[in-house]
Amino acid sequence: MPPRRPLRVVVTAGPTREPLDDVRFLSNASTGRMGIELAREARRLGARVTLVLGPTTEAPPPRVDVVRVVTCREMLSATRAAARGADVLVFAAAPADWRPAVRAKGKLKKDGSGRPRALTLVENPDIAATLGRTKGARVHVGFALEVQRPFFFARRKLEKKRFDAIVLNSPANVGPGGGEVFWIRPGATPEPIAARGKAAVAKAIVARAFALRAGR
Repeated sequence: MPPRRPLRVVVTAGPTREPLDDVRFLSNASTGRMGIELAREARRLGARVTLVLGPTTEAPPPRVDVVRVVTCREMLSATRAAARGADVLVFAAAPADWRPAVRAKGKLKKDGSGRPRALTLVENPDIAATLGRTKGARVHVGFALEVQRPFFFARRKLEKKRFDAIVLNSPANVGPGGGEVFWIRPGATPEPIAARGKAAVAKAIVARAFALRAGR
């Protein structure tokens, strides 16, 4: 019997930055640490891991292929390329939903009038939904951070993006973490993840994702 090849895992992590001009951008508070811990755990278990990483000061784990990106469209392109031949794809990044319609050259100046300035935004591509349309036998795990009706909106995202499971976070998990976390599968009761701290939560998520792949 030929040796079993290691699982190929892709993890997205961190925010994106959407330029307003040459020095300013739209972004969010994601640190990327959750995705980094997921990549670290998958590598510890022997997987070949590609980490598609947005702008962050967090250091990626060793022995992981790191693809650095800045914008949402760059993250989509890098994730699509990395997903070819992958077994598990974990969407832990927080890409910006919107970007300025026009990137100004140089630095936008105040005009001193005190009047509001309009900013036209356009939607960024949905990375998880785009990759979900061609997922095949890959296991896709997503993340949701919801404030109002969290289980309803997490389940809606689970279905819309064709995830095999979704991890529901509370807003308390932005930054160091410590808030409630749930593992949600289609048609199943949400399962609390009792672990605390992002490294421990990552171990629980990776174990569940690998179990899903083993069942294929």
